[in-house]
Amino acid sequence: MRLAFALALTLGIAAQGGCKGFLRNAAVKTTSEVLERAQPSLQMESDYELARQAIPGALKTIEGFWINQPDNKRLIKILTEGYCQYGTAFVEDDWEAAKFRKDLEAIEYHNTRSTHIFTRCLNYALRSLGARWQKELYGTPEVATKLINETGAGSRTPMMFAGLSLGSIINHNLTRMEMLSYLPLVETIMNRVIELDKKNPPANRVHAAMPYIALGMVHSARPKAMGGDPEKAQRCFEMALTITAAKDGTDKFLLARTLMAYRVGLATNNQKFFHDQLKQVLMTAPSVWPEQRLANEVAHRKARRYLSKEKELF
Repeated sequence: MRLAFALALTLGIAAQGGCKGFLRNAAVKTTSEVLERAQPSLQMESDYELARQAIPGALKTIEGFWINQPDNKRLIKILTEGYCQYGTAFVEDDWEAAKFRKDLEAIEYHNTRSTHIFTRCLNYALRSLGARWQKELYGTPEVATKLINETGAGSRTPMMFAGLSLGSIINHNLTRMEMLSYLPLVETIMNRVIELDKKNPPANRVHAAMPYIALGMVHSARPKAMGGDPEKAQRCFEMALTITAAKDGTDKFLLARTLMAYRVGLATNNQKFFHDQLKQVLMTAPSVWPEQRLANEVAHRKARRYLSKEKELF
């Protein structure tokens, strides 16, 4: 509701400004400030389908404001996180559901769409990071590694989203060897973010946990015989759970446990671990963390799907 009100209010301001550049720029500036404050309303949404239908329109509206003011850092920040969240929570969900249905046409469609959405996230992250990142990330491994290691705390969050989106793009292009060559860079980016966080821990606990979740996904992406490390993946997911836990140690960010159950359970062929972890997720109400209600709804949705396919998976 806050996000919808903000958009309606600022659209009205923009209309009153007509074609005058000064008023238009003032309207966009006001828009970005209001939208940044309203952004948490999306993360608090409890209705998965409502969020699914609302987010694309909101993102395109924000993108329209950004086109009018392409150097607006607030809008770039919102679009970076927005496209990554939309891709993870909704587009990949459709792809995953198609995989379980064995619907080859839908798998290909949603796989391609996932690549496009995460590419948008990556491109916005690179805009925040600057010209050097836009060029050197795609250079030799030595050049890219040097770039990552020289990036400081001020660029911590866009660097994290660059790594997250790049990792997701790789996940949807596993048959392309040129994409697989970027996988070590994702690990390097996340390790650099973690290194920076040790000196300057982010106030946002989900942002603090994301690098560990990403590393958990990386280490569980391949079988152990091909270089995967499910034990290390489990430690990464558990670290994410520790960072986001309540004071009494109980889970608050359920998506980390859901992903751990599925990825590590399958990688180790441990059905009991898989089952017990997912049951624990479903026994925890999504409302346990109101500020992250949508992510917890996504976690429940995935947990129910995985458990419904348990016999097929094992």
